[in-house]
Amino acid sequence: MNQRATILLLIPHLGGGGAERIAALLAERLDPNKYRVHLALVTAGNSAGIALPREVTVHALGARRTRYGMLRVLRLVRKLHPDVLLCGMAHLNLAVLLLRPFFPRQTRVLVRQNSAPRAGDAGVLSTLLYRALYRRADAVICQSGIMAGEVARTARWTANIHVLPNPVDLKTIRSRSQASLPTWRGPNPHLLAVGRLAPEKGFDLLLQATALLRYEYRFADLAILGTGREEEHLRALTRRLALERSVRFAGHVPEPQAWFPGATVFVLSSLREGVPNALLEAAAAGLPIVATPAHGGLPELLAGKEGIWLADDISAAALVRAIACALNALRPGERFRHPWIEEFRAERAIPRFEALIDSTLAGAP
Repeated sequence: MNQRATILLLIPHLGGGGAERIAALLAERLDPNKYRVHLALVTAGNSAGIALPREVTVHALGARRTRYGMLRVLRLVRKLHPDVLLCGMAHLNLAVLLLRPFFPRQTRVLVRQNSAPRAGDAGVLSTLLYRALYRRADAVICQSGIMAGEVARTARWTANIHVLPNPVDLKTIRSRSQASLPTWRGPNPHLLAVGRLAPEKGFDLLLQATALLRYEYRFADLAILGTGREEEHLRALTRRLALERSVRFAGHVPEPQAWFPGATVFVLSSLREGVPNALLEAAAAGLPIVATPAHGGLPELLAGKEGIWLADDISAAALVRAIACALNALRPGERFRHPWIEEFRAERAIPRFEALIDSTLAGAP
């Protein structure tokens, strides 16, 4: 019997956004007959409460911040001698590739891009790091062709860039989104947004759009699920817009699906995106979706689809027009099949990750 390959999945922690959910799903679903899977959590102090198959070994490295934990990552890699290291967040990718010369020779490095760098707009230092380091990867995984093009232009490197869909556990999402929980209060419409509270997510535009929307829909409210460095700024903006009674910052929610019943529309207000898991999960549950034409491939994915309303541009005015158009068209509680989501079904997407891992190992010296 062939020896199983050792795979080390590397993320800052579990319980965060889409990148963390994808890593957890890969850890759970990668074929245990082919791979010995390890999951390293850079900033987690322990692995208590992490529900993964017993075959998966979890390493909680306990660093205060990701950048302070890279020496611990290096020690773990040199201890495990993994055949493949797969990491999935842009800032972590750069740190791992910086350390690549110190890894065991047989360790192949795959990096998954979770956001779209825009050539000429990524900052001088970030652009230089992409150009210097991304060619060290054995494979770069992008979520869309648009993102792959942007990575290639920013890094000035086209070799070994692959487009793979994010795996989504459609069955679990659909079952969990059936339960009606008391998450909403007051009459419709209820707007739902999920994501890191970061500038690129455009939540400031969404707050401004909500204030404008209430001129026509006086009972409209908004729930934002997520945490991040922009929280105080966004709360201050909420107060300036007199939206304290209409906007809830729910913080980190382990299962956003609990908010899907009762939500009128899911709103994605990003300035730039890959293919965010929050959007895919909302689509899996059939929610109507309003989105900005975020740079990174979303318009190409969503344009012309039933149950999707794309804003004309990335602005509060365009966003409120798209939300109002959706609300005027929707029947109470209306949901959609969103057949395009099937491409992201875990049963289809994870074998493509396995095929890339296998082909990378086959080409290893």
